Amino acid sequence: MFKLFKYFKWWYYPLIIVILGLTLIQVELDLDLIDYMREIITLVGLANVTGQSQTTAILNQGMEMLGISFLSILITIVVYYISARIGANFVKHLRKQLYDHIHDFSLEEVNQFQTSSLITRSTNDITQVQMVVIVLLRLAFTAPIMAVRAIMKIVDIDLTLSIPIAVAILVIILMISVIFVFVTPLFSKVQNLTDDLNQVTRENLIGLRVVRAHNAEGYEHSKFKKVNNELTRMNLYVNRAMQMMMPGMMLVMNGVSLAVTWTAAVLISQQSLGSNPLEGIAIQSQFSIYGIRILFAFMTLTMLFIMVPRGAVSGRRIYEVLNTKPKIKDPDEPKEIPNNAQVEVKFNEVCFKYPGAKECVLENISFTAKAGQTVAFIGSTGSGKSTIINLIPRFYDVSSGSIELNGVDIRDIKQTDLLDYVGYIPQKGLLFSGTIESNLRIGKADATEEEMIEALKTAQAYDFVLEKENVFQASVAQGGKNFSGGQRQRLCIARAIIKKPKIYIFDDSFSALDYQTDRKLRSALKNQTKDAINFIVAQRIGTIMNADQIIVLDQGRAVGMGTHTELLKSNKVYQEMAYSQLSKEELENASL
Repeated sequence: MFKLFKYFKWWYYPLIIVILGLTLIQVELDLDLIDYMREIITLVGLANVTGQSQTTAILNQGMEMLGISFLSILITIVVYYISARIGANFVKHLRKQLYDHIHDFSLEEVNQFQTSSLITRSTNDITQVQMVVIVLLRLAFTAPIMAVRAIMKIVDIDLTLSIPIAVAILVIILMISVIFVFVTPLFSKVQNLTDDLNQVTRENLIGLRVVRAHNAEGYEHSKFKKVNNELTRMNLYVNRAMQMMMPGMMLVMNGVSLAVTWTAAVLISQQSLGSNPLEGIAIQSQFSIYGIRILFAFMTLTMLFIMVPRGAVSGRRIYEVLNTKPKIKDPDEPKEIPNNAQVEVKFNEVCFKYPGAKECVLENISFTAKAGQTVAFIGSTGSGKSTIINLIPRFYDVSSGSIELNGVDIRDIKQTDLLDYVGYIPQKGLLFSGTIESNLRIGKADATEEEMIEALKTAQAYDFVLEKENVFQASVAQGGKNFSGGQRQRLCIARAIIKKPKIYIFDDSFSALDYQTDRKLRSALKNQTKDAINFIVAQRIGTIMNADQIIVLDQGRAVGMGTHTELLKSNKVYQEMAYSQLSKEELENASL
């Protein structure tokens, strides 16, 4: 966790020095109160021996104690305030660093950690670190300083009375060490089980309709119950082990009080403690309070030992994410994209395999796409259609070969420059919580109302948006759940159109549309994208029949390239897919 402290702002350190200085003052003030109590007991004894009233002196001592107590409370408030400010600001900065770093991850790194784990690390783990930082700033200085100063005080008073406290300290250290050794490794398991619980919960919420449709509530309940019980069992084990410390500490504290009182009584009876019995009682009282302060300091350290290991596990998990370097990053010396009038994308013997896989899912893919052309990919499930188009915006990098944009390898281009050329429409229409306007402006932040209307009309979405009560300000739920699948797809297409990119990527983006809407949308897109390259992944032959180039994929290989007419005559794989979807007459008419 301490590796995270490199994210401390420079101005934290002067404040930490202030906390240290105030803590030193507070400890001395608190220990002075014990000396004042000894003086009051001595004054009471003096009054008893001499018969002279010591009320004024006792009241003066009491007023000084009140003043010291008030000052100590004030310092405590200041220390707690500064600690909270540092903790909150540190975590705010750390959370931003984590968010920005995850935002730079490619799909490979996201899959490496899993979404549920990244959510836990960004929320639960961050909270654990914040709690530890604040507790460290509040108590990590106070406890050891109090223990050391109190030990120095009692050693100066009487060495014999110090023996029970020394034994108690050794017992406490031994007890903490045993529990620490057995429990600390379990904190990592607790956080991993929290990841699992988060994942099961997230899956159930996302697939709620599927679960209900298949009447699988019992199955999902058993999955959740298993993970929940395991997490509960682990938490109970950890908490029970930690709770053993409290009765152990109380036993030690009560034992110390008894031992100090008995030892002091023996010394007083031998006239070895103080000049008289009353002074001996005063010293014994002072000593007992010092002993309790020392043990409380160790109790505080015990609390730190409970929180710090778990915080360390959370800190390690956060640092693991921050220390992961994205595989896909900008080159040290990026090249400019030649500002050609006509954009061109070229695949050169491209092969790709997923991280950790032994075999390539794409092999020796080569083709060229030019401005104004529509290049379509079709094939059976798992043939690599979506994988190909995910290589263009560098969601993944090619394993071998290259992809060129206007003659420049896309790996030599800054990602922001590359993505300025790309308009990406995913298969699953994904909208963000907010409004229709805010979703459209993700494509272009300064889009005018006219541009939004034009994009919506092209995407065949203007009519249903116009029906909304607040039109562009209509609310969009998380994921766009208050829109149908087809409406989400059309809004996503409008979001890409408004950007006016030079490369459009449609990842089966027409699958939720009926044939009539599909036909109207593709017809409207022709004028909008006439100077751009259109990459289309589709399952329906009807969607791609008019493409300039159709690439047929089978098990990661291009088994056919050409127009619809050419492939229908010569490619068996394409023929099988075509005749399974449309009749011979429909296909022949489309070929004319």
